[in-house]
Amino acid sequence: MKQHTQADFQKFMSQLLETNADLAFYTDFDKCYQNVKSISIKLNQLNYLVGKIDIKAAVRDLWAENNKVFDVLGILIATRDHDKKMAFNAVGEIQFITDFFKTPDGVVEYIHDTGLEEVFRNKHITNLVDYVFGVEVGLDTNARKNRSGHIMEDRVATIFTQAGVEHETEVYSTSLPHLNKVLGEDTKRFDFVIRSAKKVYLIEVNFYSGGGSKLNEVARAYTELAPKINAVQGYEFVWITDGIGWNSAKGKLEEAFYAIPHIYNLTTIQDFIKLIKLG
Repeated sequence: MKQHTQADFQKFMSQLLETNADLAFYTDFDKCYQNVKSISIKLNQLNYLVGKIDIKAAVRDLWAENNKVFDVLGILIATRDHDKKMAFNAVGEIQFITDFFKTPDGVVEYIHDTGLEEVFRNKHITNLVDYVFGVEVGLDTNARKNRSGHIMEDRVATIFTQAGVEHETEVYSTSLPHLNKVLGEDTKRFDFVIRSAKKVYLIEVNFYSGGGSKLNEVARAYTELAPKINAVQGYEFVWITDGIGWNSAKGKLEEAFYAIPHIYNLTTIQDFIKLIKLG
């Protein structure tokens, strides 16, 4: 395979896509629904507070009935128990938000100081189940970064399948004994492995729509990894990456581009498929 040139790199950069997202990327509604469903009984009981003028009395009535319902109050201000969020209490002490839910006075303080008291009293919320579903949709935006990587993997898998290219997914280096000498005790998981008549292609896939230090680290790691794998007879390292985030790490990507013979984006991946089909 011929060496990459600067012109090749400039063309590669010009092909990078702004996004790899489809409409399903933006919100995982099923996950939101499941999160709400798991606490819906408590939320329905908390609906008792909606429209109450005397919130303190209403809290005490509900506490006497079932004090466990207040465990889910954190989600009303978009926090989760495992986040371990903290805040000042009325006497200037710092405590976990979940500690407010351990006594009726703590619950009243929480509802008052967060502003939920006015929200309840004036019926700005009419149904907490519906409200929390909206909160979950908002919180789900934090998961988009993780979904972006999975979308790229799914897209590449679909391209392979449509092209009739057999492939394995999530293959660990421990199942590839010939790599032990070059990787040592390091265990590496490859996104895809394709076995052709002549070579075994070990493939990493990613997409970056935004910048960050991680891009430099990834490029550096693959620049070091590729020659080690390519030195083993019958093995070849392949990197399929895309996204305009690479504009922020152009220098490191360019170094990798010259060091890794098989580097592709979603536009040039067809060149790799043609290579595989040639044997």
